[in-house]
Amino acid sequence: ISKPIKFTMDNDATSDKAREQLRLEAIAYHKQKPAGKLRVVASKPLNTQRDLSLAYSPGVAAACQEIINNPLAVSDMTARGNLVAVISNGTAVLGLGDIGPLASKPVMEGKAVLFKKFADLDVFDIEIDEKDPEKLIAIIKSLEPTFGGINLEDIKAPECFTIEQRLKKEMKIPVFHDDQHGTAIIAGAAIQNGLEVLKKDLSQVKIVTSGAGAAALSCLHFLISLGAKKENIWVCDKEGLIWAGRNKGMDQFKQQFARGDVKKDKNLAEVLKDADIFLGLSSGNIVSGAMVKTMAKNPMILALANPEPEIRPEEIIKVRDDAIICTGRSDYPNQVNNVLCFPFLFRGALDVGATEINEEMKQAASRAIANLAKQAVEEKTLLAYGLSELAFGKNYIIPKPLDERLIIEVSSAVASAAMKTGVATRPINDIQQYREQLAGLATRTHEIMRPIAIMARRANKKIVYAEGENLKILSALPTIIQEKFARPILVGRPKVIVDRIEKLNLKLTAGVDFEICDPENDKRFHDYWTAYHQHLGRSGVSPEYAKTTVRSSNTVIGCLMVKRGEADGLICGSVGVFHRHLKHVRAILGVNEKYKSLHGLYMLVLEKFGQPTLPMFFTDTHVSQNPNEEELEEMTLMATTIMQMFGITPKVALLSHSNFGSSESESAQKMRRAVARLKKSCPFEIEGEMHPDTAMDEVIRSNFLTQSQLKGAANLMVFPNLDAANICYNMVKMVAAEGISTGPMLMGCNHVAHIITPAATTRGIINMTAFAAAQCNWSAKS
Repeated sequence: ISKPIKFTMDNDATSDKAREQLRLEAIAYHKQKPAGKLRVVASKPLNTQRDLSLAYSPGVAAACQEIINNPLAVSDMTARGNLVAVISNGTAVLGLGDIGPLASKPVMEGKAVLFKKFADLDVFDIEIDEKDPEKLIAIIKSLEPTFGGINLEDIKAPECFTIEQRLKKEMKIPVFHDDQHGTAIIAGAAIQNGLEVLKKDLSQVKIVTSGAGAAALSCLHFLISLGAKKENIWVCDKEGLIWAGRNKGMDQFKQQFARGDVKKDKNLAEVLKDADIFLGLSSGNIVSGAMVKTMAKNPMILALANPEPEIRPEEIIKVRDDAIICTGRSDYPNQVNNVLCFPFLFRGALDVGATEINEEMKQAASRAIANLAKQAVEEKTLLAYGLSELAFGKNYIIPKPLDERLIIEVSSAVASAAMKTGVATRPINDIQQYREQLAGLATRTHEIMRPIAIMARRANKKIVYAEGENLKILSALPTIIQEKFARPILVGRPKVIVDRIEKLNLKLTAGVDFEICDPENDKRFHDYWTAYHQHLGRSGVSPEYAKTTVRSSNTVIGCLMVKRGEADGLICGSVGVFHRHLKHVRAILGVNEKYKSLHGLYMLVLEKFGQPTLPMFFTDTHVSQNPNEEELEEMTLMATTIMQMFGITPKVALLSHSNFGSSESESAQKMRRAVARLKKSCPFEIEGEMHPDTAMDEVIRSNFLTQSQLKGAANLMVFPNLDAANICYNMVKMVAAEGISTGPMLMGCNHVAHIITPAATTRGIINMTAFAAAQCNWSAKS
């Protein structure tokens, strides 16, 4: 078990000041135009008379008739299959209580944007001014034709139980009260994993709950479905222990957990003694350190009241160093956050047209969340939280909400469970294909990389990683192996690799999942330095220098493995300077006889208003300092070949400070000459020399050139020199919303080799591995 995290106590004055600052920023955030957090955007073009006739009269009648003939077609013809209603009457808003429907609207809008952000589900938030359960049920039930699913939110207990049960029974779409089941699913995942770390059995542990509202009682029912024993559960509310002889503050839902073996009132402090799990879903600061001290050895403490937990983690740490601690807050480890669940649960349910969200679907979601926490955390998630590393253990038993893999794992698990239990009206035939579609929602480059991924799987090539000890390389391995992108070979010290794999909690075995080449002790060392000397002996490389270089450079070893046929491709560069790696690649692997030079190419996927655009390719960002017109032609033709691998038709722009002859500088003339050459040799649309905005905007371009060969926006940008390419690429990458890159892809090498940079993410390494493997077969065919 890992050591507990050290917490710092907030200074009261600082805390008050911070809260006031947050309040002011939140008000300004919501007031910023357009007000609120939502707006409706058309998903189809409405620019011409033809568009209007298709969208509305008379074309819309055809869509209506299709639905009359087949009601299930509504999900294919309208937004209903991707539309969720977030509904509340504002009677139990978290931390605020009964504030009414109007004041609850910012919360419901917030829930809506979480649905959109995490699962690309559209939401109408509906605040209903009605407290009578029967009337509320009737109103919600009448909305069924509009929505694919209903998310009930912030409706007080015990009415919420009756409302949800009736709606689930009487409606044929999923109805889900997130305050109940979302909390239960996440808490269930946390408890399953926490007990695994603590080596305890759910069926044997004593569970004490503070709180007997919607969330608490739902959590307990869910834990019982996972294996907890009802006789081991002790429930307290503000009146104390719920037991069979108590009358005050009781209802039929609490009565289910009344202890029959207790003959008098007991308070929380008395009940908490020897408890293995404390589950707090009540109010802040009701548990003391002295109370925690009486709990069993290695306890789990889930203090989930928000914004102030039942007991702060700092207070627990003072008296226990063996506890696993969870809160509902984002500023502590192990946040039990419903956003880990509800977007992905609905995504899976709606995608198969589920008529309900049943117990099996909830259990599948909880298991998927629990399992994800045991996988290596991707670098993008670490960066989002400002962390350098994170591994399964006491301080990490549930995934972070910004982990992009949640939608893949949870939604596919829910969809599968819906199909297995017979509640899916639109079953999915290929669950692996569905997972790939979900990956496209999670990772912007996934759809772009799909053709490459298919080629990589078919290729089944060996890819050697020069920096095999690197944490990002190791973190990428599970996906590379699971997706069958390559058979990895790691250059590195075996003990270091194994220790780091264990530290990252990766379920990988050397010799089974990957090979290791030990640079300090490999039987092929003599063959390697001999081959290096023979290849470069007439370039000043003596036998001793060859031995030293092979011993000291993993990139040299990787190059030699590729050259000798022991690996099909090389990935290097995650550590060190790009041009030092390039020197070895050029010297050992060489330039293909069809070309004169090596060149680099980057792909960047941009976003606008949250929607991914087509990818842009930039050349040359890393290799050619100041290419002449022949080299510009060569790199452009190479780049168009790679773009075809991605299934993308190149639209080429040669960029300059000059717009179609507006400058007579040597740089502008060079680009002009390169355009002239390419218009003879390149079969694709090409134009230049021109400014970047001219390349991207056909209207601007028409102001300078009425008969341009290029139509629409360019997607391959060719720069006059390395400075311009690198500066422009990095600037666009930084200012584009969530711009995601793949590269640099090395072009023109005699073998498949790519030099990534230390800035490469885990996802970038995965993408480059797939590209390298695919390129092996593509190059052979070419």
